[in-house]
Amino acid sequence: MRRVQGVLAGAAVAGAVHAAVNARLLRTPPADPPATAARVRVVVPARDEAHQLGPCLDALTGQTGVPRLDVVVVDDGSTDGTAAVAAAHGARVLAAPPPPPGWLGKPNACARGAAEADDVDVLVFVDADVRLAPHAVAGAVALLDAHRLDLVSPWPRQLAVTPVERLVQPLQQWLWATTLPLRLAEGPGRPSMAAANGQFLVVRRVAYERAGGHGAVRGEVLEDIALLRAVKRSGGRGVVVDGSASARTRMYAGAAELAAGYEKSLWSALGGSPAGSIVAGAALAAVWVLPPLAGGRAGLVGYLAGVAGRAATARRTGGRVWPDSLTHPLGVLALDVLLVRSVLGHHRGTLRWRGRTLTG
Repeated sequence: MRRVQGVLAGAAVAGAVHAAVNARLLRTPPADPPATAARVRVVVPARDEAHQLGPCLDALTGQTGVPRLDVVVVDDGSTDGTAAVAAAHGARVLAAPPPPPGWLGKPNACARGAAEADDVDVLVFVDADVRLAPHAVAGAVALLDAHRLDLVSPWPRQLAVTPVERLVQPLQQWLWATTLPLRLAEGPGRPSMAAANGQFLVVRRVAYERAGGHGAVRGEVLEDIALLRAVKRSGGRGVVVDGSASARTRMYAGAAELAAGYEKSLWSALGGSPAGSIVAGAALAAVWVLPPLAGGRAGLVGYLAGVAGRAATARRTGGRVWPDSLTHPLGVLALDVLLVRSVLGHHRGTLRWRGRTLTG
């Protein structure tokens, strides 16, 4: 038993070291980027986002260094006046048709916004609850150019307010910082090495079309990661980057919204399938939950390593470091509970989001 505890503690230490290395390797868009001559289209897929859309569009209108900027809001069957709010803020509004068989709502809306983009160099996908800094789009384009990348996903600063949000939400960044070798993941191929966030995603139009666009990920509940994988499979280069100074968002407000949001996709997020995700969830518990529960020297080492990895990631990505990092094992345990509920919901076909049943 002691040997097993030692191995698990060693894995936790290795994860913390890897997170610290990634904190140094994580690429960051320039805060004062040069103006770009690229023709940029920003696509905002929106379903019942009237309460969020105004500030999002105001931030897009205030972008600097992108003189050839086109903002398109795709109204995805909203019933709350989303289209009217978009038009009032000067955006071009397109209506998404109902998702065809085999399509989920967001990929369908994104595909509609990206259609007929022959005169566009760069496509930017932004969720309505994201607030961009004035330099965000120009900075992301500068990062594409500086490192010969085809896709970057600037991870927004995640605002976590309630205790449950603070417990679980930072695990998103911690997971890829702990497990994904960032420099190796940048290259083409190796589609399994991918982390992306559809809240703010920037891709060269040529690479997007070569990968098949959102049509290639039409049934994916995690269309952002799937799109990066498609770009990599088609020979493109892309990676998650630091967006903490470029964008901010409160992804879910409160426990109920957070649970619904995570349950819709966790069955696929951790291992790519329900079975794979269960295995990944068990591994997370074995490394970051069981050692602290077992106690002893190895348990203390494992706990402190988990806290250190969580703190390093939070500091680098604009999250709250203390005292939140101290609750790391509880956060992993809560994530595993949500994972089990997600897998069961997927198996039963009961997962829903924004009034639609998820069949992807």
